Amino acid sequence: MKFSQSVVALVATASMSVAAPLAKRQAAAITDADILNYALTLEHLEDTFYREGLANYTEADFAAIGLDATFYTNLKEISADEQTHVAFLTAGLTAAGATPVAQCTYDFGVSTPAQFVALASVLEGVGVSAYLGAAADIMSKTYLTDAASILTVESRHNAYIRQALGESPFPVPFDTPLDLDEVYTLAAPFIVSCPASNPALPVKAFPSLALGTTGTLVANQTITLLTPGYTLTAVDGSSPLYAAFITVLGPIFVAATPASGGFSVVLPDSPEINGQSYVVLTGCSDAVTDDTVVAGPAIIEVTNPLP
Repeated sequence: MKFSQSVVALVATASMSVAAPLAKRQAAAITDADILNYALTLEHLEDTFYREGLANYTEADFAAIGLDATFYTNLKEISADEQTHVAFLTAGLTAAGATPVAQCTYDFGVSTPAQFVALASVLEGVGVSAYLGAAADIMSKTYLTDAASILTVESRHNAYIRQALGESPFPVPFDTPLDLDEVYTLAAPFIVSCPASNPALPVKAFPSLALGTTGTLVANQTITLLTPGYTLTAVDGSSPLYAAFITVLGPIFVAATPASGGFSVVLPDSPEINGQSYVVLTGCSDAVTDDTVVAGPAIIEVTNPLP
């Protein structure tokens, strides 16, 4: 079973009805409690996703798409892990005197076992990038170790599900970190509402960005990035836009050329851009920060030949 690019589009369903000019955004100061609640927000999402999936689809449903009883057993183990992560982070925040966020209401937009498994891969990949990106902001060494221990498990989940989909379980030598706002941008479309009593988190969603190209994606291919429901324009009407492909070694910038519904860009030829990858639009070709990102990330699945 191959990964479906159409499932990636589920994380970019939020839209805007007005033109979105390039503008600076100010990053909010964050605490360790904020980061743990941010992690708990993601764990609640994953926990609910797996519990709903296992309630909706049986072992026979997964067998019908070529996934055996062992996969179903491991899927239940993944679900149990996510429940444990929720309980662990909730207890840790409570013990530290902070109010833990509660579960929200979600809409994952999946209607078949195949869509469920494909989205599971995407969510696990985002989870890995979320923990990796947040690590640099954690002040407590104890909390950092705790987060790292969850990160390694999420990474194993991701590798296992990717292999089940017929994708490389480890397509790149380094995982990609995403910052809090980038991850929240990807998670927000699944969140319908949250309890009013939940503590506010210092996160915001950028305008959504979606992949408009279908089929297998490889290096040097021209792809389309869509800005669904809005038009992205420069404040001065003429400044260029760039697509920044995020990697742990630094972003790789390429020109973003206006196209119908969005922009066309060329996939860079880099060993760091393979498997589940992330691209944002920015008005800067020197760095990617919350002040320079104007849309995205979009998730793209790149399938370059492995060495």
